[in-house]
Amino acid sequence: MKRAGIILIFFIVISCAPVNKSGMLPEDELFITRKFVGNFIEGVITPPEHFGNPPLLSISTSLDSLYGRISVYSGKCEFVPGDRLYLRRVYQATGIFGSWVYQIENETPERVKYQVSGFQSGKKVLAQSWF
Repeated sequence: MKRAGIILIFFIVISCAPVNKSGMLPEDELFITRKFVGNFIEGVITPPEHFGNPPLLSISTSLDSLYGRISVYSGKCEFVPGDRLYLRRVYQATGIFGSWVYQIENETPERVKYQVSGFQSGKKVLAQSWF
């Protein structure tokens, strides 16, 4: 009986000991919602291909080799060359379900924002793959 008690206490102590969970992501990686995508160089506006579609603005940054040209929905470009641009993901809940929406923004007090289109020109990758 005494031996069973010692074994029971041993298993309780082992089960309560802290364990290194290497399979889990660090907490900081779970909450990244803003990422630097380079300094603004130029923007090229492409008119809509079909009636009713929005015009696209193709943004070129100093990190084009990594991200390619970033496509956003806009008919004008209010960024100034040299602006530091950031990609932000925002969770928008519509009713029960929600989805991530990606925006590109600058760091100025006026905070210019544009919604990023799903696929990016140049590398043909999804914007969500950057997070």
